[in-house]
Parts: sequence; structure tokens; C-alpha cells
Amino acid sequence: MIVLSHADIETLFPMEKAIGVVQRVMIEVSARRAELPLRSVVPVGGANRMGVMPGALADPACFGVKLVSLFPGNPAKGLSSHRGAVVLFEAETGEAIAMMDASLLTAVRTAAASAVATRALARKDATALAIIGYGEQAWHHLDAMLAVRRIERVAVAGRSAEKADDFSLKASKRHPGVVFTSGSDVKAAVEDADIVCTVTASAAPILMGDWLPAGCHVNVVGSSIPSMREVDDRLVERAAIWVDYLPSTLAQAGEIVEMIAAGRFSADDLRGEIGSVPAGDAAGRSSRDEITVYRSLGIAAQDLASAHFIHAEAKVRGIGQHVAL
Repeated sequence: MIVLSHADIETLFPMEKAIGVVQRVMIEVSARRAELPLRSVVPVGGANRMGVMPGALADPACFGVKLVSLFPGNPAKGLSSHRGAVVLFEAETGEAIAMMDASLLTAVRTAAASAVATRALARKDATALAIIGYGEQAWHHLDAMLAVRRIERVAVAGRSAEKADDFSLKASKRHPGVVFTSGSDVKAAVEDADIVCTVTASAAPILMGDWLPAGCHVNVVGSSIPSMREVDDRLVERAAIWVDYLPSTLAQAGEIVEMIAAGRFSADDLRGEIGSVPAGDAAGRSSRDEITVYRSLGIAAQDLASAHFIHAEAKVRGIGQHVAL
């Protein structure tokens, strides 16, 4: 078994490679060539949870499980809110061949999935990005959006104007050709946006559908359990919505679940799974003014395909610690 650290993942899994890996596996998921039981969530005290995400892929042939803890208070301690490990098994004999840090893998593959959706759904001439949130996922989503669109302006917003300002200052030094603005006014941040990414841990809506300009694309990322919602009902009503995996959306996407239960929305109103668009099995946006949404929950297929790629790269490059079980 190869054991791979956070630093190893950083070396082996750059965003440009991650986007290709995630796009290929999302096509496989939409073609139903993956086994993906729904994520199990175990409360472990207060707002903290542990998630168990098993799955199996036909291409690349592998199976495994991600064990990840979600501790919302970690960012205040300078730590990732998602911590854990991915265990990868090979398909021929069932041997466990790798264990690797899950926090960076999760952050990169999540942003890469948003990049796949943005490339498929956002207008080709999109240049203005709004990021709602300023934590770990904000950084990776900035990299991901820059990889698929020619972004010229970025507005960063969140509850703390000071933290948004700090993010913008650091980001402007990393990307000197991009103009950054910041503050606590989410409505102002999105009013001229071509692309919006919500990457918060909010339990209540922070983005309202009536705020969105015609033609924008939204990646709804931060709310991963039914009790959390980053967007209001009006956004669901206004937008054309694609998802990563329909069964998990109908069980775990809070705004979708609640509106279906209220009889105000149905599964048939969803446009489909995002992998069907790059596969050529479904169309993307239908008009320049259509508001498109990618509802991200994150699925084990993304973790496993990423882990398989990372493991292969580690073997070629001689990275990681080898241990015998």
C-alpha cells in the first residue's frame, strides 16, 4: 500500500489535471457505469459529522471508500473543515493499494467538478466572477474558474467584510491581471456576475434568486446535507438546474428536497446530470439569457477517480510511503 500525504496530493493533483479526471468520471456516472450508494452521515458531537462514501467504478476499474469528518469550526483554527482519508482498492484481487489524505483531494475535485459544469453551461464570453465565501473552497474555485474562462473581475463576499478583504488582497497578489473587489454585500457582488460560486457553510439561504442577472451561471457547492441551504426557493424556480448525481440530489439537496415535498418542484424539472452535457447526450444552456445552475453535492465517483489518478502518478514519480498490511 502507498500512503500519500496532503503535500503529496498537492504535488500530484494540479487543478488542470483534476478537471480532466472529474469530467471523464462524471460522463461515466451519467452513463450509469458506477456503483454509488448514498453517503452515510454520522453525528459525532455538536455540529460535527462523519461521512462514509463508498463506491465502485468500471472505468477506471477500482473501488474504495472515503471516510471524512466535517467540522465546521475548523477554519477558525486554520484547518480544513473536511478531514479524513480515501482508501483505494484495485479491482482484480480486491487488494487495498493506497490510502491518502482526503482534505485536499476533496477540495480540488469539488472545484474541478464546478469547472466541468462551468465549461459546459456558462457563457463562453463570461469574464465576471462572484465568489460567496472566502475559505478553502473559495481558493480552489478561483483556480478552477480561471482554468475554464477568461476571468477579468472577481467580487468576493461573505458575512465578514474583513475576511473577504483579506482574501481579495492575497488573491490579487497571486493573480495580478485580475481585478478583485470585496465586501459583505452578496447582492452587490452578484448583480453583474457572469459566474457565481457559493462556497459557504451556511444553514440558511445567502443567495436569492431575484438578485441574479440574466444569463449567469451558478455553482451551488457549500451545502452538502438536507438541513443546509445556500440558495432560496426563487433561485430554484428561475434557474435551469443540472446535478452531479440524481439519487443523491433527491435525498440530500435541501432546497430541492423541500420544494418537492411542498409540491412546488419535481425531479422532472431538473435538466439532468452534468456528465451528460460533455458526453453529448444532453444540451447545455438553451439561450444567452438563461440562468443555469450546477447543484454540487460531491460523490464518491469523483473521489475514486481522483485517487486512482493520484495513485498512478505516485507510482510513476516514486512519491509516497510504502507500507505492508
